[in-house]
Amino acid sequence: MNKKTKFVYSDGSEDEDGDHDGIGNNIHRSTEEKDLPTDNITDANFETLVDEKLGPQNEDNSSVQEEIQEHKENKEEVTKKHKIQEGEAGEQPIKKQCVELSSSRSPNFASSKMEEKSVDKLIEAELAELGDKSKRRFSNLDSGCNGVVFVQMRKRDDDPNPKDIVQYMMTSLASTRKHMSRFMLRVLPIELSCYASEEEIVRAIKPFIAKYFPVEAQNPHKFAVLYEARANTGIDRAKIIDAVAKSVPSPHKVDLSHPDIHIVVQIVKTVCLIGLVEKYKELAKFNVRQLTSSKS
Repeated sequence: MNKKTKFVYSDGSEDEDGDHDGIGNNIHRSTEEKDLPTDNITDANFETLVDEKLGPQNEDNSSVQEEIQEHKENKEEVTKKHKIQEGEAGEQPIKKQCVELSSSRSPNFASSKMEEKSVDKLIEAELAELGDKSKRRFSNLDSGCNGVVFVQMRKRDDDPNPKDIVQYMMTSLASTRKHMSRFMLRVLPIELSCYASEEEIVRAIKPFIAKYFPVEAQNPHKFAVLYEARANTGIDRAKIIDAVAKSVPSPHKVDLSHPDIHIVVQIVKTVCLIGLVEKYKELAKFNVRQLTSSKS
């Protein structure tokens, strides 16, 4: 573009030479004054510029065609360099940033998915366990009597028995004075159940008495029978208490004023529930509201 080109024609005169020379000089001066960058001039603009300056008479000139061809090649090289530079300068950081973002976020996404899966699996396992009544740890059984709720506990290996659980609950309530239930009034442990009749009670209570009242005991217990019947008026209270007391061997004695242990006998309709509690009177007769009240 910056070369001074002189055009020579076979049949041209001095005026025509001078005119064409002037045109070449005009092209040279215009490019020197404006100093246009080659990458801003497209091929179409360059050809138009040459046609306007040279005129239609010089379209067949070989030097002009060579110059146009050189400009096209230079233009292609410049565009290639720009593309390479843009790819090196622009695309790589973007790709790198995307990779970094994906790598930085992938652990969180993976952990969240794992947590969701683990929670879903835990919920499914819990629902399956609740659906299967044989695998439930605690289950509610209908007692058939208003105001009485019976909770069945399936004992596993090395689990405490109902007596120990309820005794711990009452001791904790007495020490903390913190109420733990809105509707619960009293909790009593039950270890065996049978039909509510004198003969069935005497037969079913034998292993229970052997467990808590051994014959050869170094420290004999003073006990009392805690009897209560609900929705059943056909059983004689005195007979049931007498039958339970006679089932206890002789080293242990009945003491109604200061007993160490109370034998719980709860009759609900036609079912007899038997259990054992310690410090019954000291722990406000296992009354939750009295244990958590400030006056007790």
